[in-house]
Amino acid sequence: MKWRNENEIVDIVIVGAGAAGGVLAKELSEAGLGVVVLDAGPWRDPLRDFASDELSMQTLRWEDTRLVEADPSFISGHHQSGKGIGGGTQNFTGVFLRFHESDFKTKAIDGVGEDWPFHYKDLEPYYTKIEHEASVSGPKHFPWGNFHGPYPYPAHESLSQNAILFQKGCKSLGIQSALTPLAILSEPAEGRPACINRGFCLQGCMPQAKFSTLSVHIPKAVQAGAEILAECRVIQIEVDCYGHVCGVLFVHHGTTYRQRAKTVILCAHAVETPRLLLHSATPAFPDGLANSSGWVGRAIMTHSSHDVYAKFEQEVRLYKGIPVLASTQDFYETDPRRGFVRGYTLHAHGSRPIEMAEGIRKATHAPMWGTSFRQTMQDYNFYGRLKMVGEVLPDWHNHVSLSDEKDEWGMPIASLSFHYSDNDLRLIDHAVDYMSMILRAAGGENPYVVPDTQHLMGGCRMGNDPSTSVVNSYGQSHDIPNLFICDASIFVTSSGGNPTLTVMALAARTADYIIDLASS
Repeated sequence: MKWRNENEIVDIVIVGAGAAGGVLAKELSEAGLGVVVLDAGPWRDPLRDFASDELSMQTLRWEDTRLVEADPSFISGHHQSGKGIGGGTQNFTGVFLRFHESDFKTKAIDGVGEDWPFHYKDLEPYYTKIEHEASVSGPKHFPWGNFHGPYPYPAHESLSQNAILFQKGCKSLGIQSALTPLAILSEPAEGRPACINRGFCLQGCMPQAKFSTLSVHIPKAVQAGAEILAECRVIQIEVDCYGHVCGVLFVHHGTTYRQRAKTVILCAHAVETPRLLLHSATPAFPDGLANSSGWVGRAIMTHSSHDVYAKFEQEVRLYKGIPVLASTQDFYETDPRRGFVRGYTLHAHGSRPIEMAEGIRKATHAPMWGTSFRQTMQDYNFYGRLKMVGEVLPDWHNHVSLSDEKDEWGMPIASLSFHYSDNDLRLIDHAVDYMSMILRAAGGENPYVVPDTQHLMGGCRMGNDPSTSVVNSYGQSHDIPNLFICDASIFVTSSGGNPTLTVMALAARTADYIIDLASS
C-alpha cells in the first residue's frame, strides 16, 4: 500500500471507488483538493485480471455475508454491487438510462413515496456531462422521458438474435421498442476501442470498450493527484469533540490505519453505507452518525427484476453480443387502468449458461431438477430471455440494521429486512404477463418465470426536512456538515430504470457543491 501517513490531514477521504466515488475523486482532485480514496477490494488490470469466464469472474461482486429476512423472490448479493476499484461499474451491463421527470415527484403526481428535493431540470446538465464522459452510445431517437437524444455516439446497430426477437414480439403487440442507451463504445474514443461483441460485460470488459470508473475516472483522478488505496476496508468513521467527522479507520492486510480528513464522503453502497454509519455511533451520536431522524438504514429499495425465458425453434444463443441491446419503457409511467402506480422498463437481456441454470432451477412456475433440468440446459442455445426493471415503493419497514454477529474485522454483520408491497407485486405480475406475451408473439414457447432483484437503493434518503431524511439534496448530512453521502443510498424513490447514470450525475452535482464550499 502506497500511502502518505496517518498524521497528514487531507481535504477529502472517499469511502468506495465505484460509480460515485470515481466521479468525486476525479472532480475534486482536478479542482485542487487533496483526495484519498479507500476501497475494500483490489485494483484490477482489465487486460490481466478480467477473464472470459462466467464462474471465475463472480469475484467482481460484493459477496460478504448478510443476514436476510425477505420475500423468497428477493435475491441478496447477486449483482447488487461490485468489489474493487471501479465498484459495480466493473460488472454492470452498461445500460445508461436517465430517470424521468415523474421519478422525482411521485408523491405530487401519484400520491406515493416521497418527492425528491429537486427537479429533473436540476440534474439534467449533470446527466449530459456524465453521458459524454462515459461515451454513451444511443439511438437517434429515444421515445420516452425528457431526453430523446442525440447521444455522444451512435447506437450499436448489430443486434443479437434475442434483441431481434424482442423487437419482433413488441411490434406484433403494438409496443414501442428502441435500441438501448449504453455506456459501451460503438466507436473508438480516448484510447479505448469500440465494442467487439465479446459478450462478457458482466464479467468485466477486458478491452475496456464498456465504461467503468476503473478505466475512465480513476486514471484521471490519479493524474490530478488523488491517492487511490485498494484492499483497505473502512471499519469506522471518527468524530471529534466538536461533533464533526475527522477521518476514518481502515484495515489493510490485518493492520489498522487512520486517515484524517477535513471532509468524509461515503460511497459504499446502500447496505454498507448505513452499516458504517450505525457502527460508528458515539456518546454524542448514540443511534449512529447522521441519524437524528432515525432514517439511517430505512426505506431500503430494490428493483423487481424477474426474468422470463422461453424456448424458440431457431437458435438464439443468449451468450452472443452485448447483453442488453433493445428495451421498452411503454409501461414506465402510471396508468390507472393497470391497477397499480408507477411502472417498469423491459430489456431483451442475454444470459450465460450458469446464470440461466441457476435461474431455471428457481423458476416460480416450474422448479426443475434431474432429467428435465438437464434437457432444458441442453437446449440453452434455443432460449430467449427478457428482464424487467420494476419500481419498488419506499417503505420504512424495509431496512438495514446491525446484527449481533461480527465479521472478521469486528464489525456487526448487516441484517437486511425486505418485503414487497401489494403495489409492487401487482406491478411484477403485469410485467411478467407482458414479457411472456412478447416472447410468445415472437414464437417462444413454455416460458419460465424466474424471480430476481437488482440494484439496491435507499437507506440514507435525501430531503429538505432533517426530521424525515438523512442528507440534503447535495448529500450533505443534516447533522454533521462535513459528512457527505453520495451513492444510491440517498435515493428517495427507485424509479423504473437502471440507476447507474443517476448515481454518477448526483456525484457530479455534489462535487460542484463541495468545490464551491471549499472556495467560499
